[in-house]
Amino acid sequence: MKRFFALAIVATMALPLFAADGAAIFKAKCAGCHGADGSKAIPAMGVKPLNTPDVKGKSEAALATVITKGQGKMKAQAVSDDEAKAVAGFVKALK
Repeated sequence: MKRFFALAIVATMALPLFAADGAAIFKAKCAGCHGADGSKAIPAMGVKPLNTPDVKGKSEAALATVITKGQGKMKAQAVSDDEAKAVAGFVKALK
C-alpha cells in the first residue's frame, strides 16, 4: 500500500514535465508567420499581429479553436488539443 501512494505522488509530481510547452510549440509552428513575439503582419497573406486587443479579448478556448480549426486565411494547424491550449495560453501572455 505504501508503494502505491509513493508511486501516485511521484506520478503526480511528474505530470507537469509532460505538459505541452506553448512557447516552444509557438516557436516551431507559428513564429514563421506571426513572428517570435506575435507582432508580425503580412496583409497579403491575411496574417495579423497576435498582440492586439482583438486577439487578446478572445478566450483561450476560442484561440485554441482557431488554432485547430483555422479561421479566415489561417489554416488549421496539426497540433493536439492540449498543444493548442498551451499555444493559446502563450498567445494570451504576449505583450
